[in-house]
Amino acid sequence: MTAAPLVPGHRAVANWLLACAGMVFVMAIIGAITRLTESGLSITEWKPITGTLPPLNEAQWLIEFEKYKQIPEYQVLNRGMSLDEFKQIFFWEWFHRLWGRLIGVVFAVPLIWFAVKGMVTRSMLPKLVGLFLLGGLQGFIGWFMVQSGLSVRTDVSHYRLAMHLSMALILYALLIQAGLGLRHPGAAHRSDRADLRRHGWAAMVLVSITVVWGAFVAGLDAGFAYNTWPLMNGEFAPPEVWNLSPAWLNFLENTAMVQFTHRWLAIATAAVVLSYAWRVGQRADLPEVAKRSALWLSLGIGGQVVLGITTLLHAVPVALGSAHQGGALVVIALLIRSIHTLRR
Repeated sequence: MTAAPLVPGHRAVANWLLACAGMVFVMAIIGAITRLTESGLSITEWKPITGTLPPLNEAQWLIEFEKYKQIPEYQVLNRGMSLDEFKQIFFWEWFHRLWGRLIGVVFAVPLIWFAVKGMVTRSMLPKLVGLFLLGGLQGFIGWFMVQSGLSVRTDVSHYRLAMHLSMALILYALLIQAGLGLRHPGAAHRSDRADLRRHGWAAMVLVSITVVWGAFVAGLDAGFAYNTWPLMNGEFAPPEVWNLSPAWLNFLENTAMVQFTHRWLAIATAAVVLSYAWRVGQRADLPEVAKRSALWLSLGIGGQVVLGITTLLHAVPVALGSAHQGGALVVIALLIRSIHTLRR
């Protein structure tokens, strides 16, 4: 199947979509910092419009601080926090939300312009509107996540955190795929490369599952335990990995098993990604761009594994933890691009 024929302005539309994907990438980094600095519950209300501005005077700051004092996180973990300390965590949550609003504006305004100028086809417009609506849904999911930590818990639900990150990955991947499709609109699928495409998409599924388990690790603070590699405090799998009943619940809620699963799922995923990249490099009929892309993918997944282990060994400092989340998005982008080059 061949993509839509090239129309004037398609390259500009493609660059805009890829720029929006870049903003989602930055959003994920900010989100990781927000999580690692325990800032996500500092804003206890969702005000999509009026919440754009932070408190502008001391009285407004005291009002926001009083709201924060009513939730369990403050009462159990942060009692006695000063106003200046509150301002620090407030900043990251406010900035995270502000960046999400900016993505919405950067997507919506050019979309209207491109549509008026006829730079997007009729078949493309519903897909772009759908992406915008998914972005709005992501904002709601973010608030849905925050709500889980405002009444009973001292943090957000790790299930909702995983949902929030998963939607970000979906938006990111769709933006990149749409942008690349517009940059090479005449590229077609080739039947003799179908096995490689299947291999590449299987690798993508594994990468996505690994990232979701990474969200479980973050949500359960599992990265602060078992900070050794490859053994977990001297054992391949400590006995407490089976503490919960029924057994399957350990994979979702047991700190030890969640970290164990993420560790070895990451290694298995890296093996599948590397085997895909190796197969691409061995195919003499593939263009040089496909082989270069596979090489970059190999370097990306290898670097991500090393970064993950380093992050664990150092008990997840903010800089390494946020870089590790960013590395996952880099791998996804490289994998999408590699699969796309098979169409050339």
